[in-house]
Amino acid sequence: MGAARRLAWVEVKLLWREPLTVVFTLLFPLITLLVLAEVFGNAREVDPVTGEVFYRGVGPVDYYVPAYVALAVAAVGLISLPVHLAAYRERGVLRRLRASGVPAAMLMAAEVAVALLVALAGAVVIALAGAVVYGTGAPARPLAALAGFLLVTLTFAAVGLLLGAVLPTARAAQAAGLPLFLVMMMVCGAGPPPEALTGPLAALARGLPLTYAVRVVQDPWLGLPTGWGALAASAAFLVGCAALGLRLFRWE
Repeated sequence: MGAARRLAWVEVKLLWREPLTVVFTLLFPLITLLVLAEVFGNAREVDPVTGEVFYRGVGPVDYYVPAYVALAVAAVGLISLPVHLAAYRERGVLRRLRASGVPAAMLMAAEVAVALLVALAGAVVIALAGAVVYGTGAPARPLAALAGFLLVTLTFAAVGLLLGAVLPTARAAQAAGLPLFLVMMMVCGAGPPPEALTGPLAALARGLPLTYAVRVVQDPWLGLPTGWGALAASAAFLVGCAALGLRLFRWE
């Protein structure tokens, strides 16, 4: 355990030195949230023709704060973690770790611990910005919101480890992760409201993990009924990606 903690601490310090981590975990979600809040405000929106309620029945800012907590987590799993792991492989660091007797499971555990810490920092920044600038409230069910956040973080850590396991270089990881992040942001509930998506985009969203991650975080945060389908889908992505990542992981 002592070796795992030391490895995790070293990984934390190294990951924070990478500009992508700071930009896409802290700054990008925060800036986008502030822009959307200024555009849409926080008045509850209803279609005047159909009577359809947008933003799950709450104001846009209340909707987007937990959605962007999930987006910050996704940034760790889709951009920071796979680029970091692939860069290690490219530079021969993974090969040296294996020669030093570091088990793959210990390395993975350290990376997951780092993902949790970085994602928590991003979530705190988003939540504080919403509370200070727009007066959004704390999660309606705090313990359930924390549990959902942990599930979502573990899910995207597994996604990141899978990408980092199969992509050979940092450039390849960035080229794969960044488009995935932007697509998910636009169709999975962190961009236009889900009610505004057309049929093909809605179908695409149903196949992407961020759709369910947004719901897992939003439901307890907004005091909505628990979405067991979203929880089950997130757990399935977690188990599937973790199993594939461990199976396909290469030291070099």
